[in-house]
Amino acid sequence: MPTLDFEGKEIIHSYHFSVPYRPLVPDAARSLNPSDDGEDNLIIHGDNLHALKALLPRYSGRVKCIYIDPPYNNGNTGWVYNDNVNHPQLRAWLGTAVGHEDLQRHDKWACMMWPRLHLLKELLADNGAIFISINYNEQHHLRMMMDEIFGEENFVADFPWQSRLSVSNDIDLSIQHEQVLAYALNRRRSNRRLRKSNSERWYSDPSFAVFPKPLESDGYSNPDNDPRGDWKLDPFDAPHESESLTYAIVNPDTGEEHWPPAGRQWRMLEENYRRLADDGRIMFGRGGESRPMLKAFYQERRPYGQTRTSWWPGDEYGTTSDGTRTLMEIFGGATPFDYPKPVSLVSHILQMGSGPNDIILDSFAGSGTTAQAVLALNKEDGGNRKFILVECEDYSDTITAERVRRVINGVPGVKDKSLRKGLGGSFTYCTLGDPLEVEGMLRGDLPEYGILAAYLLYTAAGITSGAANLQPQNEDGLFYSDDRTDYHLIYQPSVDWLLSDAAPLTAERAQRIRDASRERGRSALVYAACKYISQRALTRLGSIRFCQLPYEIHHIPS
Repeated sequence: MPTLDFEGKEIIHSYHFSVPYRPLVPDAARSLNPSDDGEDNLIIHGDNLHALKALLPRYSGRVKCIYIDPPYNNGNTGWVYNDNVNHPQLRAWLGTAVGHEDLQRHDKWACMMWPRLHLLKELLADNGAIFISINYNEQHHLRMMMDEIFGEENFVADFPWQSRLSVSNDIDLSIQHEQVLAYALNRRRSNRRLRKSNSERWYSDPSFAVFPKPLESDGYSNPDNDPRGDWKLDPFDAPHESESLTYAIVNPDTGEEHWPPAGRQWRMLEENYRRLADDGRIMFGRGGESRPMLKAFYQERRPYGQTRTSWWPGDEYGTTSDGTRTLMEIFGGATPFDYPKPVSLVSHILQMGSGPNDIILDSFAGSGTTAQAVLALNKEDGGNRKFILVECEDYSDTITAERVRRVINGVPGVKDKSLRKGLGGSFTYCTLGDPLEVEGMLRGDLPEYGILAAYLLYTAAGITSGAANLQPQNEDGLFYSDDRTDYHLIYQPSVDWLLSDAAPLTAERAQRIRDASRERGRSALVYAACKYISQRALTRLGSIRFCQLPYEIHHIPS
C-alpha cells in the first residue's frame, strides 16, 4: 500500500504513546447542571492531543461517532503547532503560526494530525466511524494518512458537501464544496457480520452497523398483535439467480408450490427459510394466498432501507452561511466565529454514524455545533446521546460552552420553537490537570485516588471503567476485578500517608490478598509505594504481582 512520507514523520510516528496523561479537572463554575454519575456531557478546554490521552481511561473503545473539523491549512489564517516534541527540528516549529508562504506547512499539518488520529482511533468503538471535514488543501494527504492509520479497507466514502450556494464572479473558478472523509474502525468486520450470507440479512445485529439508519415507521403496523411489535411484509425474492437459492416453497395452508420469478432467487438458503417459517416470519400475503413474503419487524431493521447518496447538497444539509445565521441568532446578531458548520450537516453525520444512546466526540469543537446537533437530536427522538467537545482556544468558555449554555436554556426571539424554549441537557466543563509523571509524583504532585486507579487500570489491562472515580473497596486497596485479576491500589494522595506504616505491601497483607484472590479463582496485581516482604517470599506466595509506585505507573504488566 502506498504511504505518505512527510518531514518529521519519523519523529512523530509513535509520539502518541509518549504524550503524558493529564487528568480532567471539572470546573463547576463553568459547567451547567453537571451530573455526578460520571457520564455527563463534557466540554474540555485544552490541547486536544493531551485531552484525547486524558479520555482514554474512561472512553477507550466507547465512542461511536467522531466528527472533527481540523484546520484546513489554507494559509489565510495561521494555526499554531504546539506539541511538546523534544527534537530540534520540531522544536523550531513550535509556537509559530503556519501561513501560506511556509514551504513546510503541509509537513507541519501532517505532524499535527498524525498523533491525534492515532488517539482518536483508540477511542472509537468496534462499530464506530470517524468523519473529518476537509478541503482540497489537505484532502489528499489526509486520505493517505487515514489509509495508513485506519486501513484502506476501512474507507467508507469521500462525501462532497456543497458548502456554499452562491458563485464568486471575481475569480476564475468558484469553489463551492468541501469534503467530509469517512472511515470505519472495522468496516469489513461490520459488513461481514451484517452480511454473512443472504440468510443472515434479517438476523444481523443492527447495533453493529457502521452507519445505523434512523428507522422509518411508514408501512409498519401490528394487525395480529404480534408481541415482537410493528411489522410489514417485504418481498422474499431478490435479484440474480443462484442454484442454492432456488428451491420450492410450499404454502402450508393451500399446498401451492412457489418458485422464484424468472431472473430472481430467494433471499436466503432453504435451511434458513425453514428457520424463519418455524418462527412465523414467512407469510403468503396478508390473506394467506399470495407469494411468500418476509415478516420484517420495525425494531429489527438493519440499515438497508433507503440508500444514502454521497452528494450532500447545501439546500438540504445547510451551508456555511446557514451555520453563520444560526450562530448570529444565538449570540444576538454577533458573529463570534468564522465559517461555522451548519447544525443540519452535523446532525446528518450523527444520524449516519450513531444511535440514540451513543457517545459522540468532536476534538476540534470550534463554535460548538456538534453539541447543539446532539442536543437537538435528543430533543427530537428522546435519545440519550452524549457529547464530548475539546477546544484548545481561549474562546472554549465564551463561545463554545456559552453557545451550549444558551441552546440548553433557550434563546429568546429565534424562529425555531424548540431552540427558543431550550433543548435541555447539561455538561461538565473541564480543564487539564498536571501531567501524571514519575518525576512529578516524586516531587509530591500526587493525583487523586480515583484518577490514578482509572489510569492504572487502563495501562495495565486496557480496561475503561466507565466511571468518574474508582475507590478502594477494602483496606487492601481492591478497586476493580475482572474474570482473571483483582486490581489493588494501596495509596492515598498524601506524602505523609505514603511514608507511614499504612502504605507498604506487608507479608500479612500480601497473604490476605493472595488468599482472597485465589478463593475467587483470580490472580492479583498490587500497586503500592513500597513493600515489606522480600521478592522471594512474594514469589513463593504465587498469584500476586507487586508494582511499585510511581515507577510503574506507565508500565504494562506482562
